[in-house]
Amino acid sequence: MWENLAKFILRKRLYILITIGLMTILMGYYAQFAEIRYDFAKLLPVNDSTYIEYENFKKLFGEDGNVVFVGITDKNLYELAHFNAWYDLGNKLKSFDGVEEVVSVARLYNLTRNDSLKKFDFLPIIRSKPQTQEELDSLKNIILSLPFYKSFIYNSETHSTILFITLNRKVMDNKARLALISKIEETAKQFSAEQKVETHLSGLPYIRSVMAIKVNKELSMFLFLAAIITAVILYLFFRSLRIVFFSMVVVAVSVVWCMGFQGMMGYKISMLTGLIPPLLIVIGIPNCIFLLNRYHSEYKKHGNQAKALIRVISRIGNAALLTNATTAAGFGTFILVESQVMHEFGIVASVSIMLLFVISLTLIPIVFSYIAPPTIKHTKHLDNNLLGGMMEWILSVVENHRKYIYITTVVVLVISVIGITKMRATGNIVDDLPKDDEAYTGVKYFEKNFHGVMPFEIEIDTRKKGKVMTPAVFKKIDELQEMLSAYPQFSKSLSVVEVLKFSRQAFYRGDSAKYGLPSQQEQAFILDYIPEKNKKQNQLQSFIDSAKRITRVSVHMEDIGTYELRKLKEELKPRIDTILDPEKYHVTLTGTSVVFLKGNEYMINNLVQSIALAIFLISVMMAWLFTSWRMVLISLIPNIIPQLVTAALMGYLGIPVKISTILVFSIAFGISVDNTIHFLAKYRQELKIYGWNIKKCALLTLHEVGVSMVYTAIVLYFGFGIFMLSTFGGTKALGLLLSTTLLVATFCNLFILPALILSLERNLTTKAFKEPLLEIFDEEEDIDHESLTIKKEEK
Repeated sequence: MWENLAKFILRKRLYILITIGLMTILMGYYAQFAEIRYDFAKLLPVNDSTYIEYENFKKLFGEDGNVVFVGITDKNLYELAHFNAWYDLGNKLKSFDGVEEVVSVARLYNLTRNDSLKKFDFLPIIRSKPQTQEELDSLKNIILSLPFYKSFIYNSETHSTILFITLNRKVMDNKARLALISKIEETAKQFSAEQKVETHLSGLPYIRSVMAIKVNKELSMFLFLAAIITAVILYLFFRSLRIVFFSMVVVAVSVVWCMGFQGMMGYKISMLTGLIPPLLIVIGIPNCIFLLNRYHSEYKKHGNQAKALIRVISRIGNAALLTNATTAAGFGTFILVESQVMHEFGIVASVSIMLLFVISLTLIPIVFSYIAPPTIKHTKHLDNNLLGGMMEWILSVVENHRKYIYITTVVVLVISVIGITKMRATGNIVDDLPKDDEAYTGVKYFEKNFHGVMPFEIEIDTRKKGKVMTPAVFKKIDELQEMLSAYPQFSKSLSVVEVLKFSRQAFYRGDSAKYGLPSQQEQAFILDYIPEKNKKQNQLQSFIDSAKRITRVSVHMEDIGTYELRKLKEELKPRIDTILDPEKYHVTLTGTSVVFLKGNEYMINNLVQSIALAIFLISVMMAWLFTSWRMVLISLIPNIIPQLVTAALMGYLGIPVKISTILVFSIAFGISVDNTIHFLAKYRQELKIYGWNIKKCALLTLHEVGVSMVYTAIVLYFGFGIFMLSTFGGTKALGLLLSTTLLVATFCNLFILPALILSLERNLTTKAFKEPLLEIFDEEEDIDHESLTIKKEEK
């Protein structure tokens, strides 16, 4: 099959080139529709109970993560010039398209009792910019007399205050948000420069925008670095500019096809899918190395270009197909995860890798069929003295000192097991950002001064229409809020009870001492002053549903991480149940923080299953090619050990188990097993040639394939190493762990795999291994290729 395919590719080379060219133009057209993702991708499946609860909550009460926070610490805020600058900032921000509302100490509302209309007037405290310090002092006294805003809008102990910016839902999930956030950030910085006061920004829209901008920048940076680094390494190996150029053409075409596929499918570029194009460059270059090494090696043997090119396809075809298929399988297992972001990542990565295989297997032979055969200069790299000396040393160790290989392996495994026990699983919303990033420091500022900005909601279903507005429920909510206030992780909570307390103060003409829960008798009078039909004037509207059956208690919380949040939820639930009897009330803990927690846990659990599935699928593929389960089991050893070393490295370095780091295992396994496949494929060919002389064949295989293994190891190590330059902690860890894993895997395949084959000898190389399902051609079977030549012109 592969020999016929090789002949077809070379005979129809012009038509294939035209087809690839047209496909590249088409994919380039669709690539323009691949947009950056501007929202947090959904980690949970739509049928998950936590996801359903959160969506129901948003239907009742609206979006909980559409607020940008601007915070300052200024002891002189209530001096006229400072306050008026803060006032102007709020008004300027309110004028931006996409901003629905701005709330700050300069834009607060007060409830006042209007007896003539028997209602509360909800009016701004500051209707125009204060003109004198005396006027401002009077307004300050009013603001400080309203406990409703204390610890929510301002912190008098730290002299800090918050400006809330509520964004329009229409701009939240599209590109317009980036421009709006940038405009807000620029305006805040201008305020800082003018007033000599540092501003801090936070909130989910801001954090999401920062991440989207960084993803966009890093996509371009990684593409550039991957291309430069791999090109330099290729030149150092082959000392040929044409090899560098055409290899880069192969990966460039694959990148265009990848981006076009994303645009065609309507997938948005996330932090994960943004890594695929540079990954394709790093993965594609080893494909080119194996093909070109084999081409040069074959041509050096017999000097027939046509024969060399046909053998490149026919002899590497099976192994190349399987190596790319195993790499695609490592990514493809993510397709089974019921998460939008992982599903898309798995599809795009696996499809792109298989397309890369097709492109490299066709373009490399076709391009080099048009070029003059390699000269001694081009094949000189095959006789590299330094590399040759290293391979001779490896051969000596494998042949004569295998016991040291096994002792070293055992020591490494013991150290790895100890490191694995130190692993921890956690995840914060901003833990991928560098510690000095403004988005990260902004979160920490608000945690220090206001106990965080991450939304956390408690939804209370009383199970009876109108029951929310009863004294018993008010009392229980007040008790619940009192309990929440004891937790330093939570900000001040807001609920219908706080509105009632505010209303009671207004009913008593603004007396701050009257800020408290109304008695049953007082409630009858106070509730009459709250108009139900006018939603704009109804202060309870944000906290109860139209049937007055369901209410909410809203707090902001610190970004404490998934492990701590899980413990906090487990602690809160029984305490809430003692206040709100589960037989009478249905209480749901929801909000963005809770959804993120559940999504993180869901992803980690599913990715662990994906790793197991990847190992199984790749083992099946190898068994299909080699038809020997013994050989498959042995070949898994040098590829499992690197996984254990990586897990230990995470434990020793304190790298947490999270979505971005757990990806390493299935991806690295799919790539590292490539060397094993190339080794075993070549080993089986040598067995046929040398009459099943196991020792001789194993050593010959190691000597020939080892060179390509070293080449690809260097490309992969430095190629994946570029991700360590990322500003995202997860991407940086991914780069470190992937490059380390693949480096360790190379050593395992160079030392442990041939050592095991030599040690087990006849027990391992069974008849099944000698007689595969997929035949790989040997020297004698293609002797008729000697007369073949390449036509240099197409008529």
